[in-house]
Amino acid sequence: MDATLASIVAAASPLVYAVVGETIAEKAGVINLSLDGSIMLSAMAGFAAAYATGSVLLGFLMAAAVSMVVALLIAFASIELRLNQIAVGFVLTLLCADLASFLGDPYVGQRVAGVAPLPIPGLRDIPFLGPVFFRHNLSVYGSFLAIILAYLFIFRTRRGLELQGVGERPEAAHARGIRVNLWRYLYTMVGGALCGIAGAAFSLDVLLGWRENRTQNYGWIALAIVIFGGWHPVRAATGAYLFGALSVLALKLQPRLPDLSQILPMTPFVLMILALLLVSQDWSRRPADRVSRWRRLLSGDPPSGIGVAFWRD
Repeated sequence: MDATLASIVAAASPLVYAVVGETIAEKAGVINLSLDGSIMLSAMAGFAAAYATGSVLLGFLMAAAVSMVVALLIAFASIELRLNQIAVGFVLTLLCADLASFLGDPYVGQRVAGVAPLPIPGLRDIPFLGPVFFRHNLSVYGSFLAIILAYLFIFRTRRGLELQGVGERPEAAHARGIRVNLWRYLYTMVGGALCGIAGAAFSLDVLLGWRENRTQNYGWIALAIVIFGGWHPVRAATGAYLFGALSVLALKLQPRLPDLSQILPMTPFVLMILALLLVSQDWSRRPADRVSRWRRLLSGDPPSGIGVAFWRD
């Protein structure tokens, strides 16, 4: 049992980075719809850098930088060019996927050492908690830290309140002297960097190695989980762990149910539809106690200014 739970925690860590990063970007009002292609390109770039230099750390840094540039393009197109974020995101998804396929061809079948295990002395021996949480590597521990820091920053700091204001009421935030577009640039790039780390976590840890479409559809899964999690980093991370449990369960059942492997590629679209249905429900017609309970557990309101460009004029 402990080994299964530990496998779920490890398998979900890349998605945790992605959903936390996208939550931060969308909290600021910018939708990074290029996530699927961005994760794929950063996974390739991270693996290529680690293979060329022999340094896993440089691989993660390269992946974060590549995804940050993609996020910067989306922010620039939205803020400066005032283009539709969704349309730009779709185009960049296709571009990034094609670039990953073309540039990554020489690295197909190559091997790198990957992220080394790093059990935490003392904590690894705690019954149940030790095997599940403290016998992993720095990539997995970093995903725990991303959840905690994102939650504390967004809901427990002044800058976090300003971040929420930029996404919810950009006009009011501007009136209070907050540089809305500057912060949107910054938080979109931070979110992009975390998505890049997610890509590297796939190719250098969870799915060690590189081949075309190795991370396909994980970006759409992350986008759906952000919606399902109500734009809350802890709830979104919980959704990532639930998907990790689904993946591990499918692998364990595959010898008995060989056809199960055909279901997983459909999961992103099913999850997206379910999440959108939950969010779009007309809760005003439900009893008040049921409304509050379901809204707390299953959904949340998107930031009011999400996807909408802001300019001072």
